[in-house]
Amino acid sequence: MDNGFCEIFEVGPRDGLQNENREIPVAEKIALVDMLTRAGFSRIEVASFVSPRWVPQMAGSAEVLEGITRGEGVRYAALAPNLRGYTEAVAAKADEIAIFASASEGFSQ
Repeated sequence: MDNGFCEIFEVGPRDGLQNENREIPVAEKIALVDMLTRAGFSRIEVASFVSPRWVPQMAGSAEVLEGITRGEGVRYAALAPNLRGYTEAVAAKADEIAIFASASEGFSQ
């Protein structure tokens, strides 16, 4: 059934930045999210609550969620790979939390 509905879930601030070869300053991440908000996106994945030891580009995720200018009707999401990440995402007031699981114990660690 085609109801003509399409929703774009922008993940650039999380998925796009996590593979950069340098740490991204929190202010730059906030500026990116604010530009995406002004561009009209209604769902934006802005952060990942992972260890900065493993993914240094995601350091400062709580500060990003705290510093963005929240747009009316926009939902800001975060990725959480474990209970600690989930707890931090809730505390940072993420509107949505994406949780992923692994079939491998090694990957989960």
